[in-house]
Amino acid sequence: MYFEDLKLNQKIEIAPAYIDKKDMIDFAHKYDYIPIHTDEDYARTTHFGKLIAPGVMSFMSVWAKYLESDIFGKELLAGKSTKIEWFKPVFADDILSAEAVITSLTRRNEKNGIVELTICAYNQDNVLVLKNVTEAIVKCRI
Repeated sequence: MYFEDLKLNQKIEIAPAYIDKKDMIDFAHKYDYIPIHTDEDYARTTHFGKLIAPGVMSFMSVWAKYLESDIFGKELLAGKSTKIEWFKPVFADDILSAEAVITSLTRRNEKNGIVELTICAYNQDNVLVLKNVTEAIVKCRI
């Protein structure tokens, strides 16, 4: 989708992301090896009471589902930036539902513009667990 076809406040539905315990632990062992993500005995002694998913893994689970929408298609030129905020822990067997909203459209030049997307993800109890603001560079019609 070309930059000119996008609308401010346009919403993109994102399929739910399931947080699998084995995937969560495997991710933590490879990328975020700290006890709260990898050691169940330790995690039981914390105020969480059990393992929590690595934040980046939680985000990437939602992001992978967002990418399935392929809203920009071949008109996507590049990512520009991303900012992730985590509000609540994510646990094994959580199901994260999310929606992306176009929150800013800025034309850079005659060839492309910057699209800002805000993604909010909620767990199965409808509690906000993370928010992401991403900027993408998208082709303009020439």
